[in-house]
Amino acid sequence: MRSQEQESSPERPDVLACVGDNVRRLRQAAGMSQAALAAASGLSRRMIVGIESGEANISLSNLDRLAAALGTSFSHVVRPAEASDGSRIRSLLWQGETPESRAVLLGTAPATRETEMWTWALGAGERYEGEAGSGAWSEMVFVIEGTLDMEMSDGLRRVEAGDFLIFSSAEPYAFVNGGKGVLRFLRNVVL
Repeated sequence: MRSQEQESSPERPDVLACVGDNVRRLRQAAGMSQAALAAASGLSRRMIVGIESGEANISLSNLDRLAAALGTSFSHVVRPAEASDGSRIRSLLWQGETPESRAVLLGTAPATRETEMWTWALGAGERYEGEAGSGAWSEMVFVIEGTLDMEMSDGLRRVEAGDFLIFSSAEPYAFVNGGKGVLRFLRNVVL
């Protein structure tokens, strides 16, 4: 059994290798060449080769494009082999400039397609740029500590600790920590 400390701070330096293995396995199972996957996902063949070798860093939105091109979910592309049931994934999938800034996919649950639960932390002055996704995705954020500034197409929305925001990810947005301390929040992505 894992200790509480292990549960609260996942370290997954092998996430690129895990993603590479999953993409290769899923691509081969779908009978696709690397060129066909590149065309279907809108990524370059060079990027697909780099991903499968575990050497290319890839954005979360491009991982979502790969999943769609492979006919699977985002979590199937990123989950480690030991997380076979998918409900508990705990993968560090984004790291910012500061060690405090990170996003961890905790797990998923069934929805129309899927629901993802994440923990996020942004160090002082850090930001994450979210690309526009499918209009079918909704996001829910709940701020645990600090103040989240959400830059959205209709303006800035400030979410204080203990408050939440629900929005469609059909347009670009940014998570911003304009404060001096660490910002921590939960993020659910629902389809």
